Amino acid sequence: MSNCAIILAGGEGKRMKSDKPKTLSPVLGKPMLLWVISALKNAGIDDICVVKGFKKECVEEFLGTLDFPVQSVFQAERLGTGHAVMMAKDFLAAHDGNVVILNGDAPFMTGDTIRKSLAQHTETGCAATVISAKVDDPTGYGRIVRDDNGGLKAIVEHKDADDATRAIDEVNSGGYWFDCALLLSVLGRIKSDNKAGEYYLPDAVALLLSDGKSVGAYTAECSDAVLGANDPAQLEELNQIAREKGYSC
Repeated sequence: MSNCAIILAGGEGKRMKSDKPKTLSPVLGKPMLLWVISALKNAGIDDICVVKGFKKECVEEFLGTLDFPVQSVFQAERLGTGHAVMMAKDFLAAHDGNVVILNGDAPFMTGDTIRKSLAQHTETGCAATVISAKVDDPTGYGRIVRDDNGGLKAIVEHKDADDATRAIDEVNSGGYWFDCALLLSVLGRIKSDNKAGEYYLPDAVALLLSDGKSVGAYTAECSDAVLGANDPAQLEELNQIAREKGYSC
């Protein structure tokens, strides 16, 4: 049984005001994508697939500079996180263990968090485990709603949340562990019947729950795990946090 990883790196990041993919924007001089790959390697996960999209040749060129192999697949149309994972279906089918799916623009997702969330995922025998964090201001994030036993009951997006749910300070990082086979069993059932016409990965979690599977949530020790950047100001904030806290890639 082997564990693997999929990194979502297809985004254009229009607000970055850059001519390169968002995940290649630098934190302390190194692409955010490299931070995520380094965290995976630190966690002992070497089998990695990057989903590329906007300016895929830039991502390919970057991956070619690494001294270890990283696979990649192309998402020609950016139709959501679930659609991105669909592009890596063959990669998933080649594995019989677990897969961690991470955003390529979340540079502070650490190897320690990846390791500990996998440990909980395997010990509990869950079909999926969402990596979460508790934050001071959860505005805009999907909320983690737990059942009475501490398992995951639902991920509720901010726009869909009532006042009680919006008061929850535990949020979805966008990182997930899945059993590969069980993810494949629901991936094709994700619908795009929403205003954006996109396929969302959290719907895979909802489908597993509706199938009666157990789903958990691992709370990262540091809330920085949820941080990403959508514009130059947020990217500078990441750089400032990395400098102040002594983070390194």
